[in-house]
Amino acid sequence: MEEKKTIFNYISQLFAIYGVVTAIFVAINLIIGNEAKSVSTLFSLGSTGLSTSTLIQLFILVVIVTVDDNIFLTDLLIKNMPLLLRNILFFAVILVTITVFAAVFGWFPLNNVGSWIGFIVSFSVCAAFSAILMRMEEKAENRKMQEALNKLKK
Repeated sequence: MEEKKTIFNYISQLFAIYGVVTAIFVAINLIIGNEAKSVSTLFSLGSTGLSTSTLIQLFILVVIVTVDDNIFLTDLLIKNMPLLLRNILFFAVILVTITVFAAVFGWFPLNNVGSWIGFIVSFSVCAAFSAILMRMEEKAENRKMQEALNKLKK
């Protein structure tokens, strides 16, 4: 049984995800920032850094991802939905959110097919990697619970 979470658990989760996302963008920025600055507002400063606007946009995205995670991937609100459907909805909400952010904040040119292909490919790779990690975590948790149950039976 999952322990009751406090607001501090959610804040911790939010900032852990934000830290990872920011680190990824810093790394990407160092590699392609100067080339991408004329194409994407995310890299408007080139490889010299990420703008405050970009950091705020990423933070808002992470807030949405954290809420999405707690809606679809925990039993907090939805208790009787198959895990596969939860995962599909989780990633669909994130896909729609990033698409809206790309359009509103100019993350990449919307009329550039190559940008969309790059986005879809990178999103799919990240989603697959994330799904694999979630599945591994679930198996480890199930194994731990089974071991505890076996100890209790003895």
